[in-house]
Amino acid sequence: YEITTRLVGSEMCIRDRMMGEYIIYNHWKVVGGIYDDCFLVKSTPSTIKMMPNAQMELPYEGAKKMILVDEVENKTFLKKLLEGIYEDFKKERFGD
Repeated sequence: YEITTRLVGSEMCIRDRMMGEYIIYNHWKVVGGIYDDCFLVKSTPSTIKMMPNAQMELPYEGAKKMILVDEVENKTFLKKLLEGIYEDFKKERFGD
C-alpha cells in the first residue's frame, strides 16, 4: 500500500501486516491501520481536532469505531496526525 510508504519513512512509525491488513504503530503503540483499503486511526483529542468532520468507520466487526483519514497524500499532515496521537497517549498514560 502506498500510504504505508508515506508513514514508514519516519523513525517513529512502523507497519505490520496482520490477517491481510496493515496495523500502524507509532512509538510501539497501535495508532491505526489500513482496513479494506481505508486508513483509519484511533479517535483521540488531536485526531478529532485535526479532522472535526471526519467519518467514523468500523475497522472490523466487534471493534471500536475509528476515524477515516481522507488526506492520505499529505505526508506532513500524516506525520503531524501520528505525533498528535502519540502525545494524546502520553497524556492519558501519565494523567496530564
